[in-house]
This record gives sequence, structure tokens and C-alpha cells, in this order.
Amino acid sequence: MTSPISSSALPKKSLVVVGSLNMDLVLRVPRVPDAGETLTSHAFSVVPGGKGANQAVACARLGAKVIQIGRVGADAFGAALRQAMAADGIDIDHVSTDDHAATGVATILVDDTAQNRIILAPGANATLTTAHLDAAAACIERASLVVLQLEVPLETVEYAIGLAHRAGRSVLLNPAPAQPLPDRLWTVIDFLIPNESEATILTGIPVSDPDSATKAAEFLRAKGVRHVLVTLGEQGVLIAGPDGTHHLPAHAVKAVDTTAAGDTFIGGFAAGLLEGMAVIEAARLGQRAASLCVTRPGAQPSIPFRLELSDEANADMISAR
Repeated sequence: MTSPISSSALPKKSLVVVGSLNMDLVLRVPRVPDAGETLTSHAFSVVPGGKGANQAVACARLGAKVIQIGRVGADAFGAALRQAMAADGIDIDHVSTDDHAATGVATILVDDTAQNRIILAPGANATLTTAHLDAAAACIERASLVVLQLEVPLETVEYAIGLAHRAGRSVLLNPAPAQPLPDRLWTVIDFLIPNESEATILTGIPVSDPDSATKAAEFLRAKGVRHVLVTLGEQGVLIAGPDGTHHLPAHAVKAVDTTAAGDTFIGGFAAGLLEGMAVIEAARLGQRAASLCVTRPGAQPSIPFRLELSDEANADMISAR
């Protein structure tokens, strides 16, 4: 087995994100409606999203050189998503267009407590195949880190992980939306980053706090994952790896919208790894970025730029809570 690149030795090169691009249809609601109930929303917006695209944007805004691999439809949403990613300096040469499927769409309800509930229509994301990865294989083989999620077919995710691992590249998987994963994947994942519900589904251990997250992380580590980071929202993040287990409390901020908070954390974490940060320091960078993200509405519009995470800006953000 090829040894993965350690977090402290990642060269400052590009990272590749293999994943979804969606247009988000966001409704701000007082609460989630009951069955058969109609509610009037506070506001409606259409903003670029998708876990793959969100993470690519977060990585780029937080300092990484990013290549995106994905699919959109031949429609206005697809054109807008490609334009938005290019504006953030992301290489979109391998974001291809499907002439038959619509661009993916997510309907997002954000309630008055800032929690979100999301329904996906995958569209063109479901047509990302191993052939598209073969066309981008040279990018994957040259990258320092390959970042993936589960909003594209699992077969495609597995194939991308195989390409990366055989080339000695480090693999970061955000297992969202959660689904059972084959045992053969665990040993080729260097960084697994689930939230509470995803960790629960993957392990069968109810995760609600740092103690239960520790048990879930140890379960996943025993299966062969090198580093497990369980994001716990306002309770911070639990990190388990070869150097032991650590809990990093969250920054205290007033949340407006938690959409893309996890994606922003991953972007900061991945950018930190590429700069040679240790895992804990990279996680702290991700936390700072996510803390600022939740104080703003929307998915990609809420993702901060690296300059916004200066010590002075971060202090202002926290003092304003």
C-alpha cells in the first residue's frame, strides 16, 4: 500500500475537489412546516451551492489552488455556477456539461434558529462517471490532496479515491449525505470529516457530544481511517488520529445561517494542510472560517476570504457576538 502524505509534509501545490455543483433555492422560514401546513417565508434567494462547489470555493478563498471536477447541465444554472467558480480563481476545465440532465438543485429551509434542512435534486451530478475522472487523472495524480463528498455516485467517489491513493495523494472524504460505505474504503482515507448525524449513521453510535464523538472516531480509526474529525456545531470538533484524541471548542458567535459551515471548515482545514500546518492547527483555521461563515446568510456568499481571518478581524467577529 502506498503511504499517504503526512499533513506536515504536504507540498504547497494544488488540491482537487471531486464533487457536486448545485444551485441553492433558499427559503428563510420561521420554523419547519408540519405535514400539510403552508408557511409564508421571510425571504427567498437563489445562490451557488453544492457540497463539492462549496468546499472548492472555501479552499480557494482560504488560500489553496483548486481544481474542480464535476458536472452541470446545459442551462442557466450551470452557466452561473461555472462563472461563480471561475470568479474565485478555481480551475473549472473539468467541470463538464451534460446536455440531457439539468443542473443539480437544492431546496434549503433555514429557520429562525439558523438551522437548515436540505432536499437535493442531483441532476447532472448523478452523471459524473469514472470516464470523467480518467480525463482528469493527471490533475489528481499531481495534486497534494483530493477532497470528496457523497453528492455524486459512490462508484465515482471510490474510483477517484483509488486514483489518488495509487498516486500517493492524500484523501479527504466528507461522507455527506451519509450512506453506508464499503469496508475497503476505510484504509485508503487519510482524513474523514463527518458531522454528528453522519458519524452516527457510519458507526451506529449515537453522536451528540465530544464523548460520544470520541467513541465514534475510535470506531472509525479501528477500521483503518488515519484521521477522523467529527464536527459538532457549537460544541466544536473532535479530532482523533495517530497522535491521540483532541477536542477543540467552537468559537462563540451569533449564528444566522449554518448552511455551508461544514464545507467552510473543510476548506480551511484543507488549505491549512497544504500550507504544512499540523492537523490541529489546520482544524483551528477551519473553525475560524466556519465561525465567520455562520454569521452570514447563504452558502457560497457566506464563505469568508483568508484576509477576513486576520487576528484583528477574528477578534472583532467574536466580540460582536
